[in-house]
Amino acid sequence: MSYWGVPDWVPISQPTFAAGQPDLVLSFPPDRQERRTLPNGTEYFGASGTVKNVGRETMRVPSILIVLRDARERVVYSWEVAPPKSKLAPGETMTINEAVTDVPKSARIAEIGWKPS
Repeated sequence: MSYWGVPDWVPISQPTFAAGQPDLVLSFPPDRQERRTLPNGTEYFGASGTVKNVGRETMRVPSILIVLRDARERVVYSWEVAPPKSKLAPGETMTINEAVTDVPKSARIAEIGWKPS
């Protein structure tokens, strides 16, 4: 267990997101997230934000996880977003725009963070 971690079947709470990345600032303001029903009845969710390297060294950018929760805060949908660039130079910023359709109608809350390893 010390090498691979706790198995998924063990009934203990595991964090949804990985710990913060030193020198990488993840910014997905709520006013840049969009939820709507398309004319054909399909549910749409779009997320837009940035990742900025505020450090002094080039940093590897991990995958981002977007999690949608219902009104009772249960996870109803999630997906991994691969960053458009794998590394950011000091002071560099990248924009991320993601959209998915067919999200559950029960989704009410969006959370965005680093994907756990």
